[in-house]
Amino acid sequence: MFIQTETTPNPQTLKFLPGRAVLDGEPRDYRNAGAAHESPLAERLFSLPDVAGVFLGSDFVAVTTSHGEWQHLKPSVLGAIMEHYQSGAPVLAGDAAAPTEDAEFFDEADAETVAVVKELIDERVRPAVAQDGGDITFKGFRDGIVYLSMRGACSGCPSSTATLRHGIQNLLRHYLPEVKEVQAL
Repeated sequence: MFIQTETTPNPQTLKFLPGRAVLDGEPRDYRNAGAAHESPLAERLFSLPDVAGVFLGSDFVAVTTSHGEWQHLKPSVLGAIMEHYQSGAPVLAGDAAAPTEDAEFFDEADAETVAVVKELIDERVRPAVAQDGGDITFKGFRDGIVYLSMRGACSGCPSSTATLRHGIQNLLRHYLPEVKEVQAL
């Protein structure tokens, strides 16, 4: 098994591509070992020292370190991912529930605007952000402000503010003049 690695804009996060599907459905973001109980793969990765986050995408695993130093951790992560796949264990435990999403908030009068925002996020932003080992989802719209949730490599990334302000905000304002600002929740 050959696992490729890619850097992400977040220096504390590396993206690992095992060359096969990782997860069907919505991505999973684990910010601590306690939250990873539903994923044998995430639990295995959290057993390594200095692993601070695991994000499972459709064809990648993004791992965040607590100290930003990858020289010693990277070989251990590669080994853990390889061992997991060789063991035949599932990525998610059989009793893993579908991810629960926080309730979205917006006024029903803004439903049409929200539909366009969601479509633009899903079709134009999420695929690009997944390339960097993360995910962005819509959370709400109020008073011209779009609220988004950043996960995986995007969470805590030094360039996430620039992505929000110069990328996503400009895209949404181009199509929807009623959008004044974009903020992360």
